[in-house]
Amino acid sequence: MNFALPDKELQPVLDPSHLKAHTLMTTLLLSHPHCTHHEIPGSPETPARLEAIEQALQSSQFSRLQREDCPSAKQEQITRAHTKAYVEAIESHTPDKGNFWITGDTSLCPHSYEAAKKAAGGAVRAVDAILTGEVKNAFCAIRPPGHHAEKQQAMGFCLFNNAAIAAHHARHKHGLERIAVIDFDVHHGNGTQNIFWEEPDFFYGSTHQMPLYPGTGAVSETGANNNIVNTPLNAGADGDKMREAYNDRLFPALFDFSPDLILISAGFDAHIDDPLAGLCFSTEDFRWLTLKLAEFADNHCNSRVVSLLEGGYDLEALGDSVAAHVEVLLDAGL
Repeated sequence: MNFALPDKELQPVLDPSHLKAHTLMTTLLLSHPHCTHHEIPGSPETPARLEAIEQALQSSQFSRLQREDCPSAKQEQITRAHTKAYVEAIESHTPDKGNFWITGDTSLCPHSYEAAKKAAGGAVRAVDAILTGEVKNAFCAIRPPGHHAEKQQAMGFCLFNNAAIAAHHARHKHGLERIAVIDFDVHHGNGTQNIFWEEPDFFYGSTHQMPLYPGTGAVSETGANNNIVNTPLNAGADGDKMREAYNDRLFPALFDFSPDLILISAGFDAHIDDPLAGLCFSTEDFRWLTLKLAEFADNHCNSRVVSLLEGGYDLEALGDSVAAHVEVLLDAGL
């Protein structure tokens, strides 16, 4: 099932048929109704995002998906990425009614804590399903998103860092030694970087618009063990610039890191139609990037990919982009 790329060259993937077929394996789709109950007044991070994704994944081409509800993450799973005091504060500040504001863009409603536990639990379940051989890969349609959540700070619509929780679970439960997160959200994942900073066996690679919220993600931010690779893009950068960033910088770094598992922080707000930023990716650009990541995983880490929803705020663009992303995962998981 595995083969090496000659001389560390990443061969281009232009069509899903280039990916090897795998018998009786499919893609796991995880979500939960509780994830639509979390609401931040006035925020673009709305329940309608998951409704748009659900609608986009209803066509017959997605009938092969294995669909499950997310379980709730246990506190000990969450506290491998966050402090116990922080997790308890999120629980204790969850209001009985109305909203408790943590920052100017992030608040808790009565359903937020349960929704955040479901989102994190989906990430954990996806890791378990892949590493026990139930499925080939997984996509988690979850909210609240996670990549801005630091060890002890919620921000940017994020409460618990789903990718970091998944990485710690893969190491603690399954003994994986090297775990990579690739983040293509338009905003830099300061939370994942914060949690991974001192972790030599965790890799964080990001493309993102800069300057832009949250203000982190410079090339000079490399982590305590050179395990962080930031590749900022200027406003207006299109798919060609994205391909250049990955082919010239991120994929070679990922190859050198040699992960046992790839986690994707799949934010689709770099789409040209997204209202929150200024990158100009198309749906086909997300398809290309997913193909490249799927092929890399197929060649180097036994096809292990867990994709976790982050941003994406134009509902039509989000639905189309997720459909393209999941279609590639399905074809990789045959």
